[in-house]
Amino acid sequence: MTQTQDIQQIVKEKYGEAARRVTQGAAASCCRGAVAAPTSSCCATGPLAGTDPITRDLYDAVQTGGLPEAAVLASLGCGNPTALAELHAGEVVLDLGSGGGIDVLLSAKRVGPTGKAYGLDMTDEMLALARENQRQAGATNVEFLKGEIEHIPLPDASVDVIISNCVINLSADKDRVLAEAFRVLKPGGRFAVSDVVTRGAIRPEIRASAMAWVGCVAGALDEDDYRHKLAAAGFVDIGVEPTRIYTAQDAREFLNANGLDTSVVSDEMDGKFFSAFVRATKPQA
Repeated sequence: MTQTQDIQQIVKEKYGEAARRVTQGAAASCCRGAVAAPTSSCCATGPLAGTDPITRDLYDAVQTGGLPEAAVLASLGCGNPTALAELHAGEVVLDLGSGGGIDVLLSAKRVGPTGKAYGLDMTDEMLALARENQRQAGATNVEFLKGEIEHIPLPDASVDVIISNCVINLSADKDRVLAEAFRVLKPGGRFAVSDVVTRGAIRPEIRASAMAWVGCVAGALDEDDYRHKLAAAGFVDIGVEPTRIYTAQDAREFLNANGLDTSVVSDEMDGKFFSAFVRATKPQA
């Protein structure tokens, strides 16, 4: 098994576990597995969400009021791309790593009945949960697809906007993900994702210790690397906008509240890890 396949399997198992916990009525937190499985999602929902600065208060009550509870509980993201992306009626939106479907359902409302929102996920349990959430929400302009974000099962130039919520960092082949995103976007199409990003030089032991708090740090790109990879894929008008910067104290509070070891936290973490809104555009020609 290759490293890419190994990482995909770990992520698939973690997301499958999270979906089963939601289905069974428990919080969909996989943060406790972050040390053993460093590519797990940076997630904490339900009771843990209030202690985690990464996932806390990402969606307001107005947005989630009309959604199935399971869609909200299964949200494993680090941002709210649907609030930051400029979605218009009639557009086609694709959510990479759509999980329980919260961002797909929110996007479907924004693009309206003349538009369409696709969700792409590789985990059977999450797809089943998302389709049930779609049924409960009565969303007719939504379709959930099974597949990998490195191999998007849609034709060239078929999507107006690509969104994603703390998923691209989990891929072992980010260049392929960005190339696929570029391929399926229409000319002038927009890339608008939330992701965990790093800033500046980080000693390996500091990055490793941060994994006890947020599993996706293991695969998070430096903000300059993110820009370079987007440009190499062909994108223009690239921007990386911090939406929530994390401190060592944030990590200590979360770990302490959940009975985890706080000794792994270093003050060198301050300002090195942050959630960001990453945007770019496919050229018109």
